[in-house]
Amino acid sequence: MPDQTIAPDALPPGIAAKKPTGVETLKQGSEGLRGRLAEELAEGGVQVSEDAYNLLKFHGSYEQFDRDTATVLKQQRLEKDYRFMVRVRMPGGMLTAAQYLGLDRLADTHGNGTLRITTRQGIQFHGILKAALKPSIAAINDTLLTTLSACGDVVRNIMTTAAPHRDARHRRLRQDALMLSDALLPRSRAYHQIFLDEEPVAGADETETLYGPTYLPRKFKIALAIPEDNSADVLANDLAAIALFDADDTLLGYNIAIGGGFGMTHNRADTFPRLASPLCFVAPDRLLPIVRAVVRLHRDHGDRTDRRRARLKYVVADRGLPWVLDTLSADYDGPLEPPRPMPPLHIPEILGWHTQGDGLWWLGVPVPAGRIQDTATVTLRTALRELAERFGADMVMTAQQDVLLCDIRPEDRDAIDMVLAAHGVVAASALSTFARFALACPALPTCGLALAEAERVREPIVASLESLLRRHDLQDRRISLRITGCPNGCARSYSGDIGLVGRTPGHYAIYVGGDFDGQGLSFRLLERVPQAKLVDAFAPLFEAWATRGLPDEGFGAFCTRLGRDALLEFVEGEESPEALPHRSASRLDPAKGSPLETSP
Repeated sequence: MPDQTIAPDALPPGIAAKKPTGVETLKQGSEGLRGRLAEELAEGGVQVSEDAYNLLKFHGSYEQFDRDTATVLKQQRLEKDYRFMVRVRMPGGMLTAAQYLGLDRLADTHGNGTLRITTRQGIQFHGILKAALKPSIAAINDTLLTTLSACGDVVRNIMTTAAPHRDARHRRLRQDALMLSDALLPRSRAYHQIFLDEEPVAGADETETLYGPTYLPRKFKIALAIPEDNSADVLANDLAAIALFDADDTLLGYNIAIGGGFGMTHNRADTFPRLASPLCFVAPDRLLPIVRAVVRLHRDHGDRTDRRRARLKYVVADRGLPWVLDTLSADYDGPLEPPRPMPPLHIPEILGWHTQGDGLWWLGVPVPAGRIQDTATVTLRTALRELAERFGADMVMTAQQDVLLCDIRPEDRDAIDMVLAAHGVVAASALSTFARFALACPALPTCGLALAEAERVREPIVASLESLLRRHDLQDRRISLRITGCPNGCARSYSGDIGLVGRTPGHYAIYVGGDFDGQGLSFRLLERVPQAKLVDAFAPLFEAWATRGLPDEGFGAFCTRLGRDALLEFVEGEESPEALPHRSASRLDPAKGSPLETSP
């Protein structure tokens, strides 16, 4: 195999050339992401090799094991309970009723009886056995969906505004999300041959003209939005495209921001969350060319020697925006116009009943932690199945892990409400704002990276903090909570008002100071707080917000205004944290990204 040493000019200044990671070597020799996947899937057993584990990601699956039972099985000298997660790529979270019903059946035939809405508007299945992996992926393709590129070092699921308004603005966002999704798929036919039994075609050209033979250094995330609807949380992505329209709803073009991403590593100061930085404005017909140019920038300059620093955000932070603009301009084959003024980003309420603008309605149904399941008290999965079957309701999965039922006739509204009530599904109107906007990643027992619980502690944490907010009549103020079991930020724990990040079992780092509408980055307030002590930590903070906050000041903005040192005075005695850098200024730190400039 040829020497894969990273060229010095592809590294940030001052960093010596190093050998690529093992994953880079694997991709180089994988024959277009094939490796021995087909052979290993046919060999039986319950798990796959490390090489197959890494290649499977590109095809939409992660190997996992039940961490609840792992210790007991090890003590009994038994193999871990290996299962697979399979994730569906569905641009903008859009599903027809028939597609949803197909996925619902799959949850029983091959999964663990649940579907889980991701914070990137996808659906993933857990608990799939190795023997069922190929049939599961084939069944998903039978619904005209795919799992290709739902994971791996490629462009992931394209996000956009979920609200199904039937107007020119939302229609264009949906069209462009679908266009980008199709255009950015790998050209390799490995997926189709391994999982769908496609016969190889002699002489077929599978050259990866965009990705190259080693694909990207790490994953690449894209989201589209409009200023008045940032429910896709665009600035958390490697590339954000914000559509600007004139008064007649004619698309003027897109403001492009790059370098967002929330994954980091505890105790590594050279890793950090970052919001996307404003880059340029492009005309409507130049969206795909600028996206491809930014993908190539990541491909050619991302760090392939350290996967913890391989995201595009580190290229932007290390090299600086002037270098990025110069490099992109040469590849883009033309000058880049500066970003245009735009209003502040805003996240609207999309749960509950709303008119679509075409005489029909949509209903936003809250799904706690995105888990569509039947329990002893709430049979949400059965309810959604009935609504898809009886009313033909198409669906959109949201970045807040909820589901929107679309194209509802006015005369069917009461019947749909009755179905949901009969199954114990709590209406959005019965929940506080705090409860509606609380996110959580899956964490334990399926995620191998989790350091603490997230989904399984969401309900008690929300209830306890909501009780504190009610004490000061704050429960319906716009405040967002994000809980993750590790520092990788899958539930966007570093933006929003409050982030709880798993530190050790039962302990969380507390981040505050973000912005409800996705324009501000949080800073770390406390390092390691037991779950049982979260109430003690937040009680004085909420009281201070209630008594000292400015009119209409969000909790995150309040925390940023006061700063870390002042906030710690309120919670003194709860923890004696080690000296931490003051992070309240992170919104203005070029290395950490900055919000898009807005018009007055």
